[in-house]
Amino acid sequence: MKKMYFIAVYPPQEIIDEIRIFKKDLALHYDNSKALNNDAHITLFPPFSREAELENDIHTAFQKIDTDLSPFEITLNGFGGFPNSENPVLYVKPEANEHLNILHQNVIRQFTFNKRSFTPHMTVGYRNLTYDNYLKAWKVYQKKEYKTRFLVDRILLLRHDGKWIPIAEKLLIRKQK
Repeated sequence: MKKMYFIAVYPPQEIIDEIRIFKKDLALHYDNSKALNNDAHITLFPPFSREAELENDIHTAFQKIDTDLSPFEITLNGFGGFPNSENPVLYVKPEANEHLNILHQNVIRQFTFNKRSFTPHMTVGYRNLTYDNYLKAWKVYQKKEYKTRFLVDRILLLRHDGKWIPIAEKLLIRKQK
């Protein structure tokens, strides 16, 4: 049986709760409830499916990801969007962060089968967000202020079992040179 997996950075619960308020607003005012199903995160490697019996191989590849990095801070600053008429996305926007880009590069060295571009974001609205409702929400959210920051000190491997659950984590630890 196939299972879904992905790799991500999660903020602390306080920030997850703050972003959930924006998701609830989109559900209430813009008929977009799907984003409520997932906690706020930054995807380092998008969801992929594999046979459940290959999970040990996924764990092995995950543990090989180079996390010889010092923990680093990410600043979330305002909102952005992917105005795709078929699948629009509204998100909280992280400021550019070279450490996050390096971490992403380290992930895709081990997980080489998906070569998508990397645009870090924390989704607020997507899936059942219509393009018309996206445009209405964007008029509000493009001016809305939201700024916070958090420390990235680990990455998580998650599996979908009715909902996304963490099945492994790897700490960022700078080794002495």
